[in-house]
Amino acid sequence: MSKLARAVLDTISAFPPNRDTLGATAYLIVENQTHILVDCPAWDQENQQFLQEQGGVSWLIITHRGGIGKVKEIQAAFGCQILIQEQEAYLLPDLEVTTFEQEFNLTPQIQVIWTPGHSPGSSCVYSSVQGGVLFSGRHLLPNQQGLPVPLRTSKTFHWRRQLRSVALLRDRFSPNTLNYLCPGANTGFLRGKRVIEQAYQHLAALDLEAMLETQPLI
Repeated sequence: MSKLARAVLDTISAFPPNRDTLGATAYLIVENQTHILVDCPAWDQENQQFLQEQGGVSWLIITHRGGIGKVKEIQAAFGCQILIQEQEAYLLPDLEVTTFEQEFNLTPQIQVIWTPGHSPGSSCVYSSVQGGVLFSGRHLLPNQQGLPVPLRTSKTFHWRRQLRSVALLRDRFSPNTLNYLCPGANTGFLRGKRVIEQAYQHLAALDLEAMLETQPLI
């Protein structure tokens, strides 16, 4: 395994924060013969070699506009398909992409879910394996205590809509279907932990109504 990429769960590896995507964390999911990259890792020699050694990339999922990075180079290297929510596909005008509106079933175990708010086309990736894993992009991020929360920043597209998307995820899952959360940024707040465990319980504990009055972070 690359000195940089590290295993977070069986069949899932995380890349270190990428400067090109403002410190975002990308993930590689290997499911049978399908290799799914969630957002863009740094496009350096070590990551390229690691991806080659794993069998390349079948799909590249962009969870939000800030996760785009070196999409063109990744597609050219691996011939992968790119999946992005339809409202943000215009950001990749010269590339062949697959778009979706509400949901996209990538495999029997993996769905991509539109969760607008952070950005118009923000989405999460859900895998039903290992008790349920949610790749949350920047829709849900760890706070300083390492707990998953929606964060309102000066760049948040629509805060009320983002909280509504969190509520939809809460209603969609249960303790039996959502065990882990892999955030797309702020992973330093996990303090060495590789995932957020008991993800559904943390999600259900959020006081979304009180969060409506949250002021944007600078």
